[in-house]
Amino acid sequence: MKITCQITTILLVILISISCSQNKQNEEWSKIFNKYNIQGTFVLKNISNNELKIYNIQRSDSAYLPASTFKILNSMIALQTSAINSINDTIKWDGIDKGWEPWNKDQTMKTAIPISCIWFYQELARRIGKEKMQIWVNKTDYGNKNIGKEIDNFWLEGNLRITAKEQILFLEKLINDELQFDKYIQETVKEIIVTDSTENYIIHSKTGWSDQIGWNVGYIETGSNKWVFAMNIDIFGKEDAKFRKKITYEILRIEQIIE
Repeated sequence: MKITCQITTILLVILISISCSQNKQNEEWSKIFNKYNIQGTFVLKNISNNELKIYNIQRSDSAYLPASTFKILNSMIALQTSAINSINDTIKWDGIDKGWEPWNKDQTMKTAIPISCIWFYQELARRIGKEKMQIWVNKTDYGNKNIGKEIDNFWLEGNLRITAKEQILFLEKLINDELQFDKYIQETVKEIIVTDSTENYIIHSKTGWSDQIGWNVGYIETGSNKWVFAMNIDIFGKEDAKFRKKITYEILRIEQIIE
């Protein structure tokens, strides 16, 4: 009886400690979101010990259009199906103004993904075709896997939906080369989504924005450690778009992952 009581007491202390730690983390992350008057969720997973931290758990299970974060998967499918042979192959611009000067030129996958060039990835999707696209979305178990009928728009305005937690699962498989794509394709795509690099860390990430929902997803390498993250926020205008990266960086600094 005495031993049972001692075990119960120890378990209670552990649970209280975990709860206090989570509350402190939520308070710190909440201050960042509140400071900018932004509604959203942030999920962070430490790959080395599987520790998962979440701000706004309910929203982390809510599914939204992936917007341009789908370009990560679209890139791998295009390479795997030979819709394009390499990240350096060029697709010619059709000469029609696309609404943003950096898009109004010939593009390669290597140049298109950093500027999130929509027309380039729409052309890749058309080359892949609906049947092959659906096969690979299913194989990857990406979100609700519903690409609908419009092959070149389903990630922006269609029926495809994904949660922040599902983004974490997808990216963790990519980090570990566990998706059903050739390993060199997974490695290649990880390289073209590097968005920040210092002597202390490398950030691989992709933003997205559609239907008033903004995304920033990716992972951080610091020596032998890796963290994967997924966040989405409400965006009501261009002035809100910057908070996708701003909030991400502030949380990573609070967690002492980056300086």
